[in-house]
Amino acid sequence: MAAYVLAGGAATPDKIALSVVGQESRDDWSYARLTAAVQGIAGGLLARGLAPGDSVLLRLGNVVEFPLAYLGAIWAGLVPIPTSSQLTEVEITKMAAMVAPKLIVAGDGIALPTPLPCDVLGVDALHSLAQGPGAAPTLGDPGRAAYAIFTSGTSGSPRAVLHAHRAIWARRMMWQGWYGLGPEDRLMHAGAFNWTYTLGTGLMDPWSVGATALIPAAGTTPAGLAAMLRDEGVTIFAAAPGVYRQMLRAGVGRSDALRHGLTAGEKLAAPIRMAWEEATGTTLHEAFGMSECSTFVSGSPARPAPEGSLGYPQAGRHVAVIDGGAIVDRGTPGVLAIHRDDPGLMLGYMGAKDETAARYAGDWFLTGDTVRMEADGALTYLGRDDDMMNAGGFRVSPVEVESAMMRHPGVQEAAAIEVAVSDSASVIACFYVPAPGVAPDDAALGEHAEANLARYKCPRIFVEIDALPRGANNKLLRRALRDRAAAGEFTELPRRD
Repeated sequence: MAAYVLAGGAATPDKIALSVVGQESRDDWSYARLTAAVQGIAGGLLARGLAPGDSVLLRLGNVVEFPLAYLGAIWAGLVPIPTSSQLTEVEITKMAAMVAPKLIVAGDGIALPTPLPCDVLGVDALHSLAQGPGAAPTLGDPGRAAYAIFTSGTSGSPRAVLHAHRAIWARRMMWQGWYGLGPEDRLMHAGAFNWTYTLGTGLMDPWSVGATALIPAAGTTPAGLAAMLRDEGVTIFAAAPGVYRQMLRAGVGRSDALRHGLTAGEKLAAPIRMAWEEATGTTLHEAFGMSECSTFVSGSPARPAPEGSLGYPQAGRHVAVIDGGAIVDRGTPGVLAIHRDDPGLMLGYMGAKDETAARYAGDWFLTGDTVRMEADGALTYLGRDDDMMNAGGFRVSPVEVESAMMRHPGVQEAAAIEVAVSDSASVIACFYVPAPGVAPDDAALGEHAEANLARYKCPRIFVEIDALPRGANNKLLRRALRDRAAAGEFTELPRRD
């Protein structure tokens, strides 16, 4: 996978592969410099005694060392496992136990598992490896493990999703099925280096075609992003919907170079799309995906998504709508499914064979999303069969949030749901039944959440409630809670009427 990605710029070694823009000292990486650093890191990791197939846990922030360590590990045949730098010590300790890393690459001040399961390599030491003798890529079966990313499972326990080297081939389907990407493009992604959306769309894909990737320096404001579109000659811009909303508020104008924008991670609200198109004169193309298969349904410049739809399965994808194990007719609702032969589909959840098997109906992986395939092949999203939430582009399990909040002595029961606070934004809300004789305030609950959950998982609204809605078998009915919230029953929630 790493060799494939960097081969895209092999014919143009002096071309800029990466520019970190918006800082006093601009950091430009040519394809030659990028490739040499990746090869050096790979050689250094192997020299430390690591063997192909070993797992490397990445605990790095929004820094260029993140993609270097990621590709260096893959180049060496190792299995990098990126994790959010926002995770607490409690969270990362549990996650590290699932993947048994042989090495941790970590930045200063980022929480580590306790006790440490292996050696820790710091950023300075990583730099030394990058400048050392390089190694040839460790090649092999494209179906072998390449990397893993964590996602929240429906059980509330994070799962490590293991992907094969062949996944990079599936990303080719996005080049025209979503991006409209070519070697002359200057693609800027507004996300942090250590977000998997940035890693794939913002870095690996433009590098695979020999294009230039631009990443804004940490701390860049929405107004700064808007200026960069013009000043950097950006041809394609990618961001989560919330970033587009912030840029519109800051004031974004037209740029001669910008052709279109890309968005994913959470649903793009129609008002944001319309405002962006009016302000910039460019279209936005949305993609739908999941950690288990990345983005595989999208609109594109060549084939825009019909209004109200997710878009189309990308050419080459093996997607169907299933009900009762059988493919349904077009126009009939069912569960969106991906065939196990799709090269982008995960190998499985690490250490969880039963949970992996439970997601399949025969040869079809069930996404849990209910859709309808229209006559022209476009997919209309109808809902989920579970209660997963979306916080700023990250999928979050309500069970994980609830478990953390119920560790507060003042919380007897808790339910977490996603609530809309405007036509274009939603947040996580925690509804709780207080423990007898205890009345925790919002500030105390917020502090408890931040001590036990990554920031993006933390509830932004706390609502005290006499009793949580439950069914006949005492199962928590989050959907009923969402319906009551949408009906305006709770005065603590913002009104939208």
